[in-house]
Amino acid sequence: MTFTIGIIGKPSSGKTTFLNAACLTNAKVSELPFTTIDPNRGVAYVKTKCVCNDLNVEDNPKNSLCIDGFRFIPINMLDVAGLVPDAHKGKGLGNKFLNDLIKADVLLHIVDISGSLDKSGNIVSLGKTDPFDDILFLENEINLWFKSIIEREDWNKFTKVMVTEKRKIVESLYERLSGLKINKTQIILTLKNSKLDNKNPSSWTELDLLLFSETLRKISKPTLIVANKIDKQTSEKNLIDLKKNYNGPIIPCSALAEHLLREYHEKKIIKYIPGSDDFELINEQHLKVNELEALNKIKKKILIPFNGTGIQNVLNYASSNIADQICVYPVSDINTFSDNKENILPDAFLVKKGTRLRDFVRDKIHSDLAENFMFGIDAKTKKRLGENYELQDKDVIKIVTSNR
Repeated sequence: MTFTIGIIGKPSSGKTTFLNAACLTNAKVSELPFTTIDPNRGVAYVKTKCVCNDLNVEDNPKNSLCIDGFRFIPINMLDVAGLVPDAHKGKGLGNKFLNDLIKADVLLHIVDISGSLDKSGNIVSLGKTDPFDDILFLENEINLWFKSIIEREDWNKFTKVMVTEKRKIVESLYERLSGLKINKTQIILTLKNSKLDNKNPSSWTELDLLLFSETLRKISKPTLIVANKIDKQTSEKNLIDLKKNYNGPIIPCSALAEHLLREYHEKKIIKYIPGSDDFELINEQHLKVNELEALNKIKKKILIPFNGTGIQNVLNYASSNIADQICVYPVSDINTFSDNKENILPDAFLVKKGTRLRDFVRDKIHSDLAENFMFGIDAKTKKRLGENYELQDKDVIKIVTSNR
C-alpha cells in the first residue's frame, strides 16, 4: 500500500496550491472558500540520497526517479476541502471532507501564517487573525470527528456486548475502527497513553471518550504544521509567535513559489531540482521582465533565507521524521544490483521502520513470494537474512524463494 499524505486546513489557506506545487497538478485554485468540493489527488515524491553513488553504479529506476544522486520515490497526496468550525457536525459538508481523510498516514495542516483569513476562509487584512487559533480549532474538529466515529449511535450497546461476551477491548475497538486505517498497535498505545488500558469502555465518561479520541488521532493521524505564505509581510513575526505557543514541528513554505519554479522547469526556462535553494536560468530570453523580477524575488525572499521553498522539506519530514519511513531497494542480482531484466536498482520502496523482511515481501513485492520465502541476502555485505530481519534504511536486498 502506497504511503499517503492528506492535506487539511481552512478554506483558502493554500492547500490546493500545495498539492499543485508538490505534484505539478492543475487542480482549481481560487481565493473563494470551498473551491474544492471533491478531493483532489496527485502523486508527489519523497527525496532521499540514492545508493547508486555508494555502490558506484549508474542506475535506471523504474518505479521512481534518480536525479543527481537523489532518489525521488512516489507517494500519494490527497487534498480535501477546507474545514470550518463544526465540520464534524457536517457544517460546510464537513463529515464528507473528513471521511476523505480516512486512508491518510500523515496529515499536513496548511496554515496561512500571514494571518489573513477568518474562520471561514474569507480574506481579511494581514495579521488580523492568529494562526495558532487555526491549529486549535482544526485539531479539535478532527478529535470530535474521531469521537463521533468511535461512539456512534450504538456505543452503549457496543460496550455492553463487550462486557457480556468478555471480548478483548483491543480486538473490539480494532473491529470498530479498522476502516480508519488504524492498527491494533496504535489502539494499544492509545489506551496506555490515555491511561484507559485498565478501564472497561462501558464505564468511560465523555471526557474519557474525548481523551481517547484525541490520543488516537495524534497516534494514527500525526499532523505536521505547514506555515504557508511565508513571504508575506506579517509572516515571519507570526511564525516566531506560533513557535512559542505550539509544541510541535512547524515548517515554513511558499507553495506558490514552488509551483512557479516547477512550471518554469517543465518549460525548460530554468533548471530546478525540488528541495534546492537555488535554480539555474537556461532560457532567460523566454522570460518577460516581470517574470524575471518574480524569479529574483523568490530567490531573495524565499530560497536564500529559508533554504528553499519548504515544499520538499515538508514531504521529506512527514515521511521520515513523522511516519518513520525508510527506503529499501529489492534486486535479483547481488553483484550487479539489478533485476532479471538487467535494470540497475530498478525499484525503491518506502516502508515503516521496523518492518520485517517477510512482511516487506508480502506487502510491497508479491504475496506469493512471501508464501515461498526462504531467506534474503544483503547485496552490500552478501550476508544471509532471516524472515524476521528488521529492514534498515537504504538496504539493498535479494529475495530467495523455494521456487526461485
